Amino acid sequence: MFIPIEFLDWDCLTVGALGWGQIQIANSNYISIRPQYSRKKWMLELCDVMLEFYPKEIGKIKTRIGYFERLRHHWEQK
Repeated sequence: MFIPIEFLDWDCLTVGALGWGQIQIANSNYISIRPQYSRKKWMLELCDVMLEFYPKEIGKIKTRIGYFERLRHHWEQK
């Protein structure tokens, strides 16, 4: 079945960290459809989702950078 993406409710979607963010169906056994949902409303929700998603990704990246800075320092001392 093909439907416009804005008919898919955000409660059945998730965003993955690939490129600019990859929208995925979280569980194909549960799909929530909102027929005739406004594209404008859906896009505003997309912006909210992404504005919440990216700061979390930045936090993860900072943690990873810190790990490799410590690891590098460890190996420099050997």
